[in-house]
Amino acid sequence: MHNFGCRATQADGAALESDLLGRGLSRAASASDAEVVVLNTCTVTEEADRDVRAAIRRVHRENPGCRILVTGCYAQRAPQELAGLPGVSWVVGNSHKHLAGEILSACHPEVAGFASEGLLFPVESLRGSSTYVGDMFAHTELMAAPVFDGLGYDKTRPNLKIQDGCDNRCSFCVIPFVRGQSRSLHRDDVLRELDALVAAGFREVVISGINLGRWGRDLEPEQRFEGLVRSTLAHTGVERLRLSSVEPMDWTDALIELVAGSPRIARHAHVPLQSGSDRVLRRMHRKYRPWHYEDRIRRIRTAMPMAAIGADVMVGFPGESEAEFEENRRFIASLPFTYLHVFTYSPRPGTPAAEMAQQIAPQIKRERNRVLRELAAEKKTAFMQSLVGQTVSTITLAVVEGGRTEALTDNYQKLWLEGHHTANQIVSAQVRGLTDDSLAGVVVGRYQ
Repeated sequence: MHNFGCRATQADGAALESDLLGRGLSRAASASDAEVVVLNTCTVTEEADRDVRAAIRRVHRENPGCRILVTGCYAQRAPQELAGLPGVSWVVGNSHKHLAGEILSACHPEVAGFASEGLLFPVESLRGSSTYVGDMFAHTELMAAPVFDGLGYDKTRPNLKIQDGCDNRCSFCVIPFVRGQSRSLHRDDVLRELDALVAAGFREVVISGINLGRWGRDLEPEQRFEGLVRSTLAHTGVERLRLSSVEPMDWTDALIELVAGSPRIARHAHVPLQSGSDRVLRRMHRKYRPWHYEDRIRRIRTAMPMAAIGADVMVGFPGESEAEFEENRRFIASLPFTYLHVFTYSPRPGTPAAEMAQQIAPQIKRERNRVLRELAAEKKTAFMQSLVGQTVSTITLAVVEGGRTEALTDNYQKLWLEGHHTANQIVSAQVRGLTDDSLAGVVVGRYQ
């Protein structure tokens, strides 16, 4: 099984793998040894699509006898395109991803004829056809995942997806079309899942979603994300909760105060930006202005002086002039980011931005990407240097090599600890220095 893309996709993949293992299938050592390969895909950029196609061709070349099931966002957006690739036996749309386990556990000839309301596509029905995938999320509710059963999850930091879909219509984004409207996992189901993860021994859990800060807006009665976070602290024993990406308008004063005030929440804020140019943000149909964004970031930094603060930033959006790019660069330089995810815009079929005039030349996009990546590297290094001599809360990971153990600080820095340490332990560590793009340190005690 191979997952592409965001934390929500990783969580989907973990749940699917757990389902497959629970049905009696077993993990193959590699794709070369597998009877079935599952590709859980992303389609947020053309590069993501290329990665999936390359993976399909590689699997088929190395193991021509295996059958490939493609699911996820790319499968939802372009099933015919994927079905035409050699080795693909099934293409399963996002809304019917939950049927993949049922199909693969059968693994007999009749499976090839299985279809459900046109949303699961055997390859034979797609080749040469014009099968259309409609708005399959119009009436679909996000259902609770099975209670965690110890199968298919990350060894130390599982993702719990509590929200799916998005009601925003950013002009560049295909995700609302492939994941549908915003849907929330009910509060009691979230608490139940967290209790199961704690009972299984996990200490840090990452709460994720497609538009996480909108959790609860679709429930009756309507609820707010910060209320859910309070409930997790009050009603579960999770030692550390980490929030994945939350949009700037959802970083309310109440949420900032809650994250800053609880030692059980990681000091980490990922706040998507996309552009620091007001004109570009307006063409993107983003719902905030640069001054709104700056206010949220500075409030977060004031409340949490040593927090990790990151952002998604896009370069090369249609019509982005040199002046607008420079405005974006200056805006980013002025803010206390500790890391950036820099993306190059690529047109997504069916989105308004794909039809806009003044598409930016590839060489210009590459150069702008390079400039922002260098700026991001400078900010990351400066933040790491500021941590030398500090004592930080850290969770140990599973990688042990060369007399040291990989760990992750609560403020989202990779830290190599001297010696061999058991994975999934929260410890206090003193940072002694830098090594490549990571910190180096020693354990000084259990985290209290």
